[in-house]
Amino acid sequence: MDEQQAAARLAELRREIAHHDYRYYVLDDPEIADVEYDRLFRELLDLEERFPHLITEDSPSRRVGGEPLAGFAEVVHPFPMYSLDNVFDEAELTAFDRKVRRYLQREEAVAYVAEPKLDGLAVELIYEKGLLVQGSTRGNGEVGEDITAQLRTVQSIPLRLRESNAAPLPDQLVVRGEVYFPLAGFAELNRQRQEQGAPLFANPRNAAAGSLRQLDPRITARRPLAFFAYGVGDVSVLAVARQSDLLARLKQLGFRVNPFCRRCERVEQVVAHHGFLLDRRHSLEYEIDGMVVKVDDLKLQARLGTTTRAPRWAVAWKFPATQVSTRIEAVEFQVGRTGAVTPVALLEPVNVDGVMVRRATLHNRDEIKRKDLRIGDRVLIRRAGDVIPEVIKPVVEVRTGEEKPIRFPEDCPACGHVLVRPENEAVTRCVNAHCPAQRLQNLIYFAGKTGLDIEGLGKKNMEQLVAAGLVKDLPDIFRLKVSDLARLDGWGEKSAENAVRAIRAAARPTLSRFIQALGIRYVGEVNATLLARRFRTLEKLTAASLEDLFEIEGIGEQAAASLVDYFADEAVQEMLDRLRAAGVEIVPENVTEKGLADRVFLFTGTLESMSRNEAKQRVKALGAQVVSGLSRRVTDLVAGAKAGSKLTRGRELGIRILTEEEFRALLDGVKEGT
Repeated sequence: MDEQQAAARLAELRREIAHHDYRYYVLDDPEIADVEYDRLFRELLDLEERFPHLITEDSPSRRVGGEPLAGFAEVVHPFPMYSLDNVFDEAELTAFDRKVRRYLQREEAVAYVAEPKLDGLAVELIYEKGLLVQGSTRGNGEVGEDITAQLRTVQSIPLRLRESNAAPLPDQLVVRGEVYFPLAGFAELNRQRQEQGAPLFANPRNAAAGSLRQLDPRITARRPLAFFAYGVGDVSVLAVARQSDLLARLKQLGFRVNPFCRRCERVEQVVAHHGFLLDRRHSLEYEIDGMVVKVDDLKLQARLGTTTRAPRWAVAWKFPATQVSTRIEAVEFQVGRTGAVTPVALLEPVNVDGVMVRRATLHNRDEIKRKDLRIGDRVLIRRAGDVIPEVIKPVVEVRTGEEKPIRFPEDCPACGHVLVRPENEAVTRCVNAHCPAQRLQNLIYFAGKTGLDIEGLGKKNMEQLVAAGLVKDLPDIFRLKVSDLARLDGWGEKSAENAVRAIRAAARPTLSRFIQALGIRYVGEVNATLLARRFRTLEKLTAASLEDLFEIEGIGEQAAASLVDYFADEAVQEMLDRLRAAGVEIVPENVTEKGLADRVFLFTGTLESMSRNEAKQRVKALGAQVVSGLSRRVTDLVAGAKAGSKLTRGRELGIRILTEEEFRALLDGVKEGT
């Protein structure tokens, strides 16, 4: 066989194998026996061995895994991979439906798509001209890890999209879905690991995550991972009008779509499907921990938009957590980064859905009293949201009389300072600014995933660094040297080098990431994003007054007061100076300039064609700021029906006034020009 004949035969084999993969993995309707499939695959491998320069990116041979990687590169997602807000019962789902209809200003029912929520690992796949070119983890939603080589080994992920007469393939398609570990494969993997004396995986989700994060893709290829697609980054590149149509189109393109997805005409049908899935939860070949509910109409999804962390058009209805009983053996009191003292029950170890639980939060003094909890009690616990262990109640019927009351300390268990309970708060706090426990927790938070996410500086390692005297405050992190770390127990030259490299990379955070990492009370991810967009630099933020902060919609009185107090502290200013001296450089936000950037909107009166909330989100999506109070910063005052004194004052200040019709025309014009 010459090269031309080999190229033609290889192209034919690739098409034939891809067809049979689709029949087997997507349609579950194979046309040939396994032995015939194996013969085709062997022929392809033999030809590629003879003509290696004819191997293509979409060759089925790429599924066996390539050479080990040195590490995972970062991938910036083309579109954010948002998380989902949770609901836990029918009442909360009904409230979500009311909120959706109120936002859209409609009385009639909204149709939804209800999809099983797989307990796996969310990933993103990028196809260019139909060919898989990149795959990545969700990461923090903005940046993930490049695991292309590992994802190529998953048989149910197409290496090339299927073409059909339905519609042409888009130049680029960003697909989202879940990689999971089937239960039978998980049991077999753990059986093999037990025989080898290797540690067992706690649950299928951990096994899926561990398999995809293997630097050697050949190890991933030996794991029976599977994939379901559930969405895309940009629906406009596909000719679909509904989420249900999108799922059908994804199946046409060669993806597996969960067969238990259902379109529901009204919220009552969503409730019924939740019950259907809950009844079948333990009979499925994979684990699900709930159901995702999405507005079906894609135009309505676009109108609803997103918050800074989650879409308004979708919610995850989590299944009830599994409950087990165990015993409270003791209670310890932990001091958090804001001084909050939290009682934690030390439990007789118990397995809850594959996770060994030894500790559970008791929340605060009032909760202990309300539940009448005692040391020695037999208690029911659950993993709230399948994640956080929580004590539900004591089993009072089995009490022996030897149980002891839980006594809340009067002094801080870390520094001995007198504890206080602020008025109207349930939490007891240590107000000593120099409390070592608060300082440690602040360091852990700063370097952790919700902070700067510094690889190698997790909770245990940070505790070790503090105990060794290497880190006392935030700037000390950026002065760590390889020689400092390499001499510590459990560290080596390589792990020390990796940690220092990660520290250097983290020394150039965006402003929003840095604000969040500081752990300022009442300032989380959402507020940090609002502050970064408004002030753009740390210097401007630290100089902001209460009045400046009150102008930002979404920043409440508590957050504003907390920010002003924090940055007025001389110790904080000195710490920020030392961070700069240690090489920390805050980089500008990676914000794409949009059509209404640098414009500030204020809304007054009632809008007829949309709710005021929707109007605010529309201009925010186009780069504008929205404020709730009138000042000379306002560039556009949108006046609906029954506009009041703000309209009069706006005219006096010479601010541009827009009627509702003019506002809609502005939105349409900017959208066309963007």
